[in-house]
Amino acid sequence: MHGSHDLPKSQPTSNPKTFPWIEPCVAVLVSGVCLMLGHTQLATTPADSFIFGALLGLIFWWGFGNRANSPGAGLIWGLGFAALVWLLIPAGLLPLVTGTQRSMSTLSGARSHFPELVAYLVLLGMPLGLTLGIFGGFRSSGVKRKFHWGRAIVVGGFAGTLSGLVFSRWMYEGEFYPLLAGLPQLNSRSEMVGFHFLVALLIGASFGLLFQTDVRGLGSSMGWGLGFSIFCWFFGPLTLFPLLSGVGVDWSADQGNALFGSLVGHIIYGLILGVIYAAIDRAWLKLFIQSDPLNREPEGPGVNVLRSLSWGALAGLAGGVAAGPVLLATGVLPKLAGFGNGFPGLKGFVIHLTVSALIGMMYGLLFRNEGSSLSVGVPWGCVFGLIWWYVGPMTLVPLLLTGVADWSANAASALLPSIIGHLLYGAATATVFLLLEHRYERWLLLDPRNSAREQRRMRPVGTPAPALWFFALAMGVLLPILLG
Repeated sequence: MHGSHDLPKSQPTSNPKTFPWIEPCVAVLVSGVCLMLGHTQLATTPADSFIFGALLGLIFWWGFGNRANSPGAGLIWGLGFAALVWLLIPAGLLPLVTGTQRSMSTLSGARSHFPELVAYLVLLGMPLGLTLGIFGGFRSSGVKRKFHWGRAIVVGGFAGTLSGLVFSRWMYEGEFYPLLAGLPQLNSRSEMVGFHFLVALLIGASFGLLFQTDVRGLGSSMGWGLGFSIFCWFFGPLTLFPLLSGVGVDWSADQGNALFGSLVGHIIYGLILGVIYAAIDRAWLKLFIQSDPLNREPEGPGVNVLRSLSWGALAGLAGGVAAGPVLLATGVLPKLAGFGNGFPGLKGFVIHLTVSALIGMMYGLLFRNEGSSLSVGVPWGCVFGLIWWYVGPMTLVPLLLTGVADWSANAASALLPSIIGHLLYGAATATVFLLLEHRYERWLLLDPRNSAREQRRMRPVGTPAPALWFFALAMGVLLPILLG
């Protein structure tokens, strides 16, 4: 599932810091100045915003500076840090301390702080993470992990353009351009379509430039596409496009509600982008870079695929059993099984388990060798469950039943109870699949020739995957709640 190019043969060694004070000073300056620019959204004075931003920049450098060893890793850690700051201060800790939370419900209070969430992500997490990530790239230049600029741009741009085709039907029939939300209508449909694919190409190329060294298997690449596409929604339709059109930014929750369909479109686009990028990138490696006939797989690709499918089916059944009571109690299971609001009975539950097994087979193909332990595998499973909430109940199920997918915030609100079931399904599926995988690997490692191959497949220490899990799961779950 992974290539040996992802890991260095020895432990990473960083170049010595000639001026160790530069990075914290830059972090303080960048975060302070950027938050000062958004002081109106934060409802503070410019001086207070600068001081608060400088403090957050210093905290980020101290806690995550060494982990931001590339621009992509820095961006993900920055976004995760910004989301955590919002959850702890405006949406949680600060209202409780000041007593304002007593005068409003928790949901309405968090919704009123939505502009601050956008400000933290766009004006704190992005510039701070990218800046320290660039410094970290120079600092870690001694790591034996090659970055190919041409491959990143070509593969990413092609994958992004190809992923944009998923909206062709809606673009030509319904004038729906989810990647262009926030922009005014251009003069003609051909201009809108052309600009849509230009944006798709730029997003794809940016994805390759940022995450080439972090993307591994098809499944984890889909997770990276999920996180990056959510950020692109905050940065594009909510921020950049209104500025380009001259109408000014509107970071209110009402504007987020109006653009919720674009958010789901970005997520679907990002998932497809991640899978296509990983597939093309692997093919590129096999054709032009990798040539290692000595380190062959112990079994043929056909056997590996069949084993992944069988393990995935068993794991999916276990996940379906675990999630079934939650989906039934929330009244979602009858709708997913195609019974409307009626009780599904045994037939409906059999349909649910069959679909669960099929989705589990997909998990087996996409996420095999992604989790070396439960602490790694279960978060990937939760991400997979969240992905299927957007792909399944939000998109495929209504398309199959009615021929129309409703990506509005109201439709997402109606499906919110099923998120818990999907997360539980993903966690249970990942757990059972990982147990089956480890049982096989223990037998496989009896041959010492396979030890080095399995070691190369382990994700290196310091990966930004934990930040991705937190950001993707937090935003993927919270945004339908806040904007619905």
